[in-house]
Order: sequence, then structure tokens, then C-alpha cells
Amino acid sequence: MGPRQRRPALTATTISDPQSFIRANTRLRSVPLVPEIAVFLADESLPLWQQTENELNEAGLPPPFWAFAWAGGQALARYVLDHPDTVRDRRVLDIASGSGLVGIAAMKAGAVGVTVSDIDAFAIAAAELNAEVNQVHLTSCGKDMLDTQPNDRWQTILAGDIFYERDTAARTFAFLASHARAGATILIGDPGRSFLPKAKLVRLADYRVPVTRDLEDAEIKHTAVWTISPDSL
Repeated sequence: MGPRQRRPALTATTISDPQSFIRANTRLRSVPLVPEIAVFLADESLPLWQQTENELNEAGLPPPFWAFAWAGGQALARYVLDHPDTVRDRRVLDIASGSGLVGIAAMKAGAVGVTVSDIDAFAIAAAELNAEVNQVHLTSCGKDMLDTQPNDRWQTILAGDIFYERDTAARTFAFLASHARAGATILIGDPGRSFLPKAKLVRLADYRVPVTRDLEDAEIKHTAVWTISPDSL
């Protein structure tokens, strides 16, 4: 989970076996704040980024956001496992799902079904692989969900670490607010990204999340789980 919705992915579909690529270039490790779950993670971003570009023979690809346990996703996964009533017996959407960590947590907490959505095809492949090793099933969706209209399909929507740039943050909040008005429970994990609309949210929990200095400015990120304030709907 992390800043993953930057542009449509042209990536994993051009590799014959993206899951083998993921296995070869990452390691299966327990997630620091969520040791109940293990996912395939990279040690560093740059070598994997370069390897992806080499494999695809294309420069300028987005970073491999799917290969890291971002602070917002870790906090959100921890919250879901500790508060299973938020997802139990519910149909759940994990938006900008990256590694699938949050969706896996929702399934382990008793969700009746979880769809993980990410526009990076590598993220979809990683989420499916990570679900398999954690012995849960996820339904995957590779399209941009932020333009879809609210419906009764999603009873809980999970959004980890997605408020990282202005346009994406605005689209994400509009998407989440529209579904909240339709009755969905909204849970957001965020370590204080620049465009998190705090004035429109209610803080539910706080965490100190171990992260990699390769991508963040600290080894521990103070991270919160939020929901949308009824006053902002």
C-alpha cells in the first residue's frame, strides 16, 4: 500500500511470468507492525526499479510501490486486525492496494470478500501472490476505481497512503466521500502526507510504524487511521 496511482501501468503484462519476477527480486518477510502477515518486499527501491526497467526495456517507469510496506498500509492493516468488526462479513474494497497487505488483513479479519484495486499490473500480481502465501483469496481489479460511481457493492473501503499528491488526493476524497454518503465505512491509513484533508476527517487510532529509510525520512513514522467526518459529507 502506498503512493501507487500515478499512471496506468504498462508493466507486468509484458513479462511472461510477473510472479516469478517478484519472487526473484524480493524476499518474503513478515510486516513489522503486522507480523501475522508476510509479503514479498524489496530491500531497496533503486535496484528493483532498475531491474524492472531492464526487464521491460523501458525507462521512466514509476517506482515499485508494491514492493514496500508503507506506513499507512501497515497502520490500516493493524487496525483492521484489531477491529475485525469493521470488515467482518462485509464486502471490502482495498483501493490503491499495492502489495495487498491491507486486503489480506481484511480477509484474515473475516471479510466475506475483498477486492484489491491498483493500476500497476505488478501490484496486482504481487497482491495475488501475497494472498496465496497467506492462504486467503483476493479478487483483483486493475482499473482506476476513483472515477466509478458509488453503489451498494462495497460495505467497507480501505485506503492506505494515497494522499500523496494534490490531484490524486482530491479524486480520492471525492470517491471516498461519495461512498460514505451511500453508507460505506471508510478507513484511511496515513502518516501525514501533504494532501491528507485532516479537517474533513476523524482520527481513530495512532501508531508508530517501522519503515525503511530508503523511501521515508525516518525509521519510525507516526501514522494514524482516520475516517471521514460526518460534517464533511
